[in-house]
Amino acid sequence: MKKRFLLASLVLFMALPIACSDSDSGNGNPDPTTPTPTPDPGTNEVDFWLTKSDQSVLLAKQTTVIGFGTTPNNSVNIDVSDQAFQTIDGFGYTLTGGSAQVINAMTGTAKQQLLQDLFGSQGIGVSYLRVSIGASDLSASPYTYNDLPSGQTDTDLSEFSLTPESGLIALLKEILAINPNIKILATPWSAPLWMKDVQSFVGGHLRPEYYGVYADYFVKYIQQMQAEGIRIDAVTPQNEPLHGGNNPSMEMSASQQNAFIKNNLGPAFQAAGIATKIIVYDHNCDVPGYPLEILNDPVTKGFVDGSAFHLYAGNISALSTVHNAHPDKNVYFTEQYTGATGDFGGDLKWHLNNVVIGSMRNWSRIALEWNLATDPSFGPHTQGGCDSCKGAITITSSTTYTKNVAYYIIAHASKFVPAGSTRISSTTSDNLASVAFKTPDNKKVLVVMNNSTNATSFNIRYNNEWATAIIPAGSVGTYIW
Repeated sequence: MKKRFLLASLVLFMALPIACSDSDSGNGNPDPTTPTPTPDPGTNEVDFWLTKSDQSVLLAKQTTVIGFGTTPNNSVNIDVSDQAFQTIDGFGYTLTGGSAQVINAMTGTAKQQLLQDLFGSQGIGVSYLRVSIGASDLSASPYTYNDLPSGQTDTDLSEFSLTPESGLIALLKEILAINPNIKILATPWSAPLWMKDVQSFVGGHLRPEYYGVYADYFVKYIQQMQAEGIRIDAVTPQNEPLHGGNNPSMEMSASQQNAFIKNNLGPAFQAAGIATKIIVYDHNCDVPGYPLEILNDPVTKGFVDGSAFHLYAGNISALSTVHNAHPDKNVYFTEQYTGATGDFGGDLKWHLNNVVIGSMRNWSRIALEWNLATDPSFGPHTQGGCDSCKGAITITSSTTYTKNVAYYIIAHASKFVPAGSTRISSTTSDNLASVAFKTPDNKKVLVVMNNSTNATSFNIRYNNEWATAIIPAGSVGTYIW
């Protein structure tokens, strides 16, 4: 009898549709193709937010009742425990000069709506930003804070000025008014040309005789940003130091970066009483030997907080390789872009598996997507800069904007996992990738990516109790209890 009852229940269970509440992009209508577990009697114990690969549901809180019980079933288990790993600093984007330009062109009301959506407590709660020191390739043109006519130098940095960054600074102040605790990482794409061995924003190296002056350049930047009320939490010495073909860009080998930090940048910060963290590398996962060479120098290591990574090459496990070699130092995931021709479902899956779940499971304290906002033509950008990098937001007019896949990639973590949370243990299967957190107010958050082509039933198993959920094919779900 019991077996027949369970079989009948399972048939009913698989026939019921998921219902979702209204959201900013979902229509809240039931999806007849997606089965829903039989509701646990009583009140809901697990909140469930869903984004589907076909975009029919976008960051929508579901009305399905999910409760914990002690009756086992045959669904796959995701085991969550309180075993603690790294502390989380935040989730977010790079606020490029181009991002600031298009956001600042919006009218006051629309702009505030966007900023609240991104950074507000009722929005997705972005808690970490990366900015460029001078221009990145997603600025309208290349510049530094000490640009001089050819042949001139300024070793005392008397011509140093943040004036080219006035729009970015104004926008950061508006963001800080919404979230005063947001953390900011700053990264240069190029030193001033008079400090380089080529008179070009593209490529070249920092000349050794200017290592000390360039360290002072960082000090001035941090001090003057602080005078504007903007605290820089961390810097990396160079964006993508092994790639000299971007505009702007500058190459810096591991031995050069090691010498710069050990002999100049670290001592300059120390002498100026600057607590801003120094994070090395800031490039792809295929060369973990670069940060390891620096961290293996005991003098340099004393100045360094950790290492930063991108994933345009290599495997996300490189973060664990570096962490395991130096477990007293942190790792950070600082950049990955979504392309103009990318498929929403494909990008959602790849970036959840690697940028969010993958980086977190490999000890990263942050997960950042690349550009925050662009215009409809994927600009502004420098000549030769990325012309196909899709922002998380497209500013379509002075009063309107659209949300792209990177918005939802980050939102499924940032909205529910505030800074100060701790990653805790969770298991994964071939089809269900997961990462779990405990928040400062003791909530548990589980992010699950369904990599299969079928809706999948699974159990969240925590403290010897089971909560059964179903996640649609190719979808990401965030579960909070």
